[in-house]
Order: sequence, then C-alpha cells, then structure tokens
Amino acid sequence: MLSGVSGRVSAVLRAATAAVTPVRNRWHADKVARGPVAVRYGWHKEHIMPSGLLPRKEGAKALPMPEYKPNNAWTKKKAMFGQNDYIDILGNGSLHPVQLMYKVPPWLRGFRGNEYQMLLRKRRALGPLLDDHYPTKSFNLQKRIRYLYRFLNHGRTKDYFWRKH
Repeated sequence: MLSGVSGRVSAVLRAATAAVTPVRNRWHADKVARGPVAVRYGWHKEHIMPSGLLPRKEGAKALPMPEYKPNNAWTKKKAMFGQNDYIDILGNGSLHPVQLMYKVPPWLRGFRGNEYQMLLRKRRALGPLLDDHYPTKSFNLQKRIRYLYRFLNHGRTKDYFWRKH
C-alpha cells in the first residue's frame, strides 16, 4: 500500500521539479544581448588630453614662465637655525636647552608625560583665562580631562593609589 503511494508522490515531485527553471539562469540571454555593464559611467578616455604639458588651443601663445629668482640661503632665520642645539655640550653649563624653547607655550616647556598630565598643566596655567574668554575651549578641556581620567583609571581598585608599587 505504502509503496504505491510513495511511487505516485515521487512521480508528481519529479514532474513538478522538471518544469521549474532556476531564476539565476532565466535572463542570461537577455543580459548578454544588452552588452557589457556600464562601469565608471560618465568617464571617457577622450577627455584626457595626452598632448603637451598644458591644455591649450592649437596655435595659441604659450604662457610666459616667471623669471627664476633664487631664494636667499643666508636670511637671518635660515642662518640662525639650530644655533643653540648643542649649547648644553659646548656652553659653560649655565644654560639648559629647555630655556631656549622660545616658541613653545610656557606650560609645555621641558614637559614629559602623557596627554592627561599635559592637560592638567594647561588647565593650571590657563584655567581662569579660558573660563572667562573661551568658555567652549574650557568646557572641551574639562571634558577631555574627565574622559582621560576615567580611561586611565579603568579597572583599578580603590586601594591602587595607596599601595606601594
């Protein structure tokens, strides 16, 4: 009894599956007939001008080249560059290289440390000025200090700061 039913079911299934064509192959002939897919649409090789250095019309006068004027290699800034690099070695020892950092903000001169320590020094030096005249900068500085404080102390226990390392 069961063998007859299963035979009929399998015949129905075979007939149903034979008529179905996969969707991925159905439109292949149409796709091939349309030609290649447009890649980099709007770009044409003809737009690139391969002739000469500058694009100009045929017979047009070339642009004048400026006359060459060499820079003065002995300006005061160039001549004095690096003059104090070895003052600690060649000098009498009364001057430290940190004291020669003229163009560095005072709160950064001779500083070594991480960003959090640098921002604390900046807040100590410029805090009231930033609060009064640049409140947004002051707010962003405080925000960064808070973030770095949490980031650097993440995962440390309460007794970490009181233990001897």
